[in-house]
Amino acid sequence: MASTTTTVGVIGLGSMGLGVAKTLCRAGFETWGFDVRDASVLELEEAGGHGASSPAELGRKVDVAIVLVATADQVRTVLFGEAGAAVAMHQGSVVIASATVPASAAIETGFQLSEHGILMIDGPVSGGVVGAESGNLSLMASGPDEAFVAAQSVLDAIASKVYRLGTSHGVGSTVKTINQLLAGVHIAASAEAMALGIRAGVDPKTLFEVISNSAGSSWMFNNRVPHILDGDYAPKSAVDIFVKDLGIVLETGKGLTFPLPLTATAHQQFLAASAGGLGRQDDSAVIKVFQKLTGIDLPPEKDAS
Repeated sequence: MASTTTTVGVIGLGSMGLGVAKTLCRAGFETWGFDVRDASVLELEEAGGHGASSPAELGRKVDVAIVLVATADQVRTVLFGEAGAAVAMHQGSVVIASATVPASAAIETGFQLSEHGILMIDGPVSGGVVGAESGNLSLMASGPDEAFVAAQSVLDAIASKVYRLGTSHGVGSTVKTINQLLAGVHIAASAEAMALGIRAGVDPKTLFEVISNSAGSSWMFNNRVPHILDGDYAPKSAVDIFVKDLGIVLETGKGLTFPLPLTATAHQQFLAASAGGLGRQDDSAVIKVFQKLTGIDLPPEKDAS
């Protein structure tokens, strides 16, 4: 069980944030959550947590706040906007900034929090919904040593691996950017491979079985192709997330005058899927670009909404 002296909040109760919040509840932390969706807050309350009416209310309650919203703009809003958490949090408290954002945004957030006397860990996560719900995330983290000391029990509860990448904000977000380059390219490549196999007449379940046990496999292939086989496009991570994340990768390359041809191609595939009305579906729905172009028959969908 966790020490009862640490109270934790999660801002952003999407599929990842809600999983993290429930994990903290199970670990014995007094856990607060905020989300604009009442249903997500209710689900946390049913799991033993507490709902906050605003980020500021959450900030007044907690020693450590984990921010798991989608974009840098949302991070700024929930921390520094009207009823933002930063004004309400006490000095010496910790923000674990886990949204996938450009490194420059993480650096700026850390600076602004320091002006309020708040410590920050630039701590994007990987591991998906399963990792969030089981406390087995990987944290790509950078920030001052005192922030890690203050938040250690929380980190132990939510992550099986915490990579300490230095004391400067921005390093964690840079490593996450590179991870997203690979994740996005692997999802797009997996969709292309499965679409080609289907067009060539190979049974998709057999194809998955063979490739998942062969050299061409990847973590993303093994994780996302079952969504396609099950016809389950309920968003665990949406197409539009990778439109955003691969956009961050491309902007990072642009700033470094570094070519990223594979990223650019994968980004166009996700952008095409989003333009086709699939932006809020699971990112594996990028395979539907090939369905629209070639008319291939995909496994029937559980939910076509």
